[in-house]
Amino acid sequence: MPRGTVNDLLAFLAVARERSFTRAAAKLGVSQSALSHTIRELEARLGVRLLTRTTRSVSPTEAGARLLHGVGPRFDEIEAELEALSELREKPAGTIRITSGDHAVQSVLWRKLADFLPKYPDIKVEITVDYGLIDIVAQGYDAGVRFGEQVAKDMIAVRIGPDVRFAAVAAKSYFARHPPPKTPQDLIGHSCINLRLPTYGGLYAWEFEKDGRELKVRVEGQLVLNSIFQILNAAVAGLGIAYVPEEMVQPYLAKGELKRVLEDWCPYWSGYHLYYPSRRQSSPAFALLVNALRYRA
Repeated sequence: MPRGTVNDLLAFLAVARERSFTRAAAKLGVSQSALSHTIRELEARLGVRLLTRTTRSVSPTEAGARLLHGVGPRFDEIEAELEALSELREKPAGTIRITSGDHAVQSVLWRKLADFLPKYPDIKVEITVDYGLIDIVAQGYDAGVRFGEQVAKDMIAVRIGPDVRFAAVAAKSYFARHPPPKTPQDLIGHSCINLRLPTYGGLYAWEFEKDGRELKVRVEGQLVLNSIFQILNAAVAGLGIAYVPEEMVQPYLAKGELKRVLEDWCPYWSGYHLYYPSRRQSSPAFALLVNALRYRA
């Protein structure tokens, strides 16, 4: 159906329901003469008279009444659906997909989502644990969570957690068999527990810094895992040296189950950030989630 016919039908419905060209023209925001011309063209195109006009009133003919009752409800349904979509756009609802590492989920997201989700029952959050630096747009994610240094420059980044410091640790039973390393280079002679990164299939290079000097050490060992929590478990079991976030190991250090080394070489990272494309059109649900996750010192 030509777009012009749709507009003409809407004009006819307005006149037929208002029973007045004057009121219908005001409702549609057009002049009375333009509206009258539109109706005449529609009648000429259909080959039937749709309205009976008198000096006092306007009423549908038999053909006009049939068109009013047949087409009118369908246009009403379309308008109702459009209004429903508008309400959905303004309503905090929908599914938000996030990719994140497991430590960020455990240390930051769980606590904040526990407060957020009960307040908005129509919002769903789907989290995929992944260490890869994936293209969140290509993979269909709304946002990702990574350390600030890892976020691409073309993304909007919102800090959601405090600075994070890593710790090199191993069980006392391990150090009973091996002398503790004094410098990052000494790790080359140790059995270290590696983290497998999905991106390019590589292993994470341990990063150190002291007095402005930065070092990346590619360690070796018998065990490679893809979860930082499993790496910690392996260290507690005496299987080698692990390099994990400091807050994870504090309870084990306090109980004497782990010993820390190279503490003066372990820098602070700029904390976890939620990042998303700068061109993303934020829905009400997404905007609420960003605000709820935002870090407040």
